[in-house]
Amino acid sequence: MSARALLLALDAFNGVVLGYFILLNGVYLLTTLFAFRALRRYARRLKTVDVQDLIGSADAPPITLIAPAYNEEASCVQAARSLLTLRYPSHEIIVVNDGSRDGTLRRLIDAFELAPAARAPTAELAHQPVRGVYHGRRHPNLWVIDKVNGGKSDALNTGLAYCSTPLFCAMDADSLLERDALMRVVRPFLEDRATVAVGGIIRIVNGCTVRAGDVTEVRLPRSLLARLQVLEYLRAFLAGRMGWSALNATLIISGAFGLFRRSTVVEAGGFATDTVGEDMELVVRLRRHCAERGERRPITFVPDPVAWTECPESLRVLARQRDRWQRGLTETLVRHRRMLLNPRFGSVGMLAFPYFFFLEMLGPAVEALGYAAFVLALALGRANTPYVLAFLMVAFVLGLALSHAAVGLEELTFRRYPRVRDLMDLLLLPFLEAFGYRQLNTFWRIRGLIRALRHAKGWGEMTRKGFATASAR
Repeated sequence: MSARALLLALDAFNGVVLGYFILLNGVYLLTTLFAFRALRRYARRLKTVDVQDLIGSADAPPITLIAPAYNEEASCVQAARSLLTLRYPSHEIIVVNDGSRDGTLRRLIDAFELAPAARAPTAELAHQPVRGVYHGRRHPNLWVIDKVNGGKSDALNTGLAYCSTPLFCAMDADSLLERDALMRVVRPFLEDRATVAVGGIIRIVNGCTVRAGDVTEVRLPRSLLARLQVLEYLRAFLAGRMGWSALNATLIISGAFGLFRRSTVVEAGGFATDTVGEDMELVVRLRRHCAERGERRPITFVPDPVAWTECPESLRVLARQRDRWQRGLTETLVRHRRMLLNPRFGSVGMLAFPYFFFLEMLGPAVEALGYAAFVLALALGRANTPYVLAFLMVAFVLGLALSHAAVGLEELTFRRYPRVRDLMDLLLLPFLEAFGYRQLNTFWRIRGLIRALRHAKGWGEMTRKGFATASAR
């Protein structure tokens, strides 16, 4: 190929990259606008509805919380205490000890005076052998199932196999639910009996004050890395998932906090054990399962039920997490690729699936090559002023504006960060995120994409400090 042809190819690719950033940020803008409208409407409804009265008048269905635990010695007791204090008429807790190698099981047994007990399964779902079932003497709604290690999906299937309530909540054993979280997340099930799944919002507990399993003071973390993740979570949930929910195209419910109709999930086969993205895979499979049967079964997101979780504060652990998230995304989208641009699946097939497939799954590779091509174009003198300005505008400036919009959504609705200093820091963070942190994320996601295509398995170690350390200031 001649030098002229290479330069023309470089110009063409730079045009593709520019189009990618325009499309990516255009979708972000669309979901942010829909999220703003939906959040305003939701906030108005909250002022006219007493959640506790709604629960009492609607004969709230019993809920089982299933919390897989693997090497959660640092936080399992405090997390379990938090679940026992939830305000809900009838809920049961099943902590599934997935073959932990630390003292998770012993700490639970000692803290809650657990004793061996008999409990029969209610569904036939494949899972690793159960080694023992324990029941709380002082807390009759607390159960602990000890099993051979099989991974998070296998642990969830074990809890689901022993679940006897119409609804179950899938969560992480190291997450803290706010006291009224169940009362708030169950609302869509009460308002529409066809609802099959609802997701709540995940917030970062690092830097907050935690007492007796309850977050009593909300502050930003000290760690810059954790603060940047706070911004990411606000953007992902308030601007992203709220917007997709308004478009009736929810494809992801976080594995840390989701409420599901038990019968539908069992009918669909439970959680997939051959993927690291079992949360998204289940939601996509439920969408496909219901659509192929011609059933209207809403899957939605609500922004006020909160689960607090500890985020990574080291680059090594965060890299493993983002690698795993990208692998899970890729595995799910490739597995269910027949939904791509398929009108049979409505807004999911025509809007959400193409967005996640082309912009979230393949996008990191385009973005990384785009940065390299932009630098090369500058070096070769192929980047004129209009192109440079357009690239900077769509790649960085518009991204900054959308991040600030997510902070604005938080401030206009829930205002969980009451200190002015924290608000100012949240407004500063998008500038720090755009140069360095975003590029690191792109690298981690490319690595996850490559590993997914190579069928790599495993979660990797997720080292945690526990809530006591996370709350210290």
